[in-house]
Amino acid sequence: MRLVFMGPPGAGKGTQAKAVADHYGVPHVSSGDIFRSEIQRATPLGLKIKSYVESGALVPDAITVEAVDGRLAGPDCAKGWLLDGFPRTEGQAEALDKALAGHGTRLNAVVYLDVQSEDIVQRMSGRRVCPKCGRSYHQVYIKPRLDGRCDACGASLTIRDDDKPETVRQRLATYQKQTAPLIDYYDRRGLLVRVDGGGAPAEVRARLFEQLKEAAEHAGGSRAP
Repeated sequence: MRLVFMGPPGAGKGTQAKAVADHYGVPHVSSGDIFRSEIQRATPLGLKIKSYVESGALVPDAITVEAVDGRLAGPDCAKGWLLDGFPRTEGQAEALDKALAGHGTRLNAVVYLDVQSEDIVQRMSGRRVCPKCGRSYHQVYIKPRLDGRCDACGASLTIRDDDKPETVRQRLATYQKQTAPLIDYYDRRGLLVRVDGGGAPAEVRARLFEQLKEAAEHAGGSRAP
């Protein structure tokens, strides 16, 4: 299986992507991890990436595609992979298609976790963190024993700036603006698997695996969830 995973911030993409990667026995590859690895190993490509990161500039598409393509050519990716965090634009998607074609491969499916914006705002604005020990909680899903206090150290819980409703809505608006053309791009190519991301993680996972069955059959050697 060769999959791309997409979803807005707070959609639970990381949790579901890990479950899918574990099920199919393929590596979960994120663009951020690729960048960090290249920088840590001080490769020529990593030094280029580092210069952009340290200056606060976006890493150019050509360099990003080169880094991703190199990672997907690794021996652990021979039987498939799950790509998370890339592509983000239609131009990147076209570059990825070209790179894969050069290796005689192609995507099997693009999973898009579809969650209503206000549901995401509710999820993320309910998150609380302990500033002392780093433990995470949620006002609905993972409540502390004492309201507003960390179970481990008793410190007062706080809400991160990124989780405040106004910030979440701004991030979602940016995501939708950037990715809507990409969703259409993959939909036109018949690769988009749109999964309802609402509800409990187990419910989402069940729907996701059911919708991936057909893509797995096309890939060959399907294992039913």
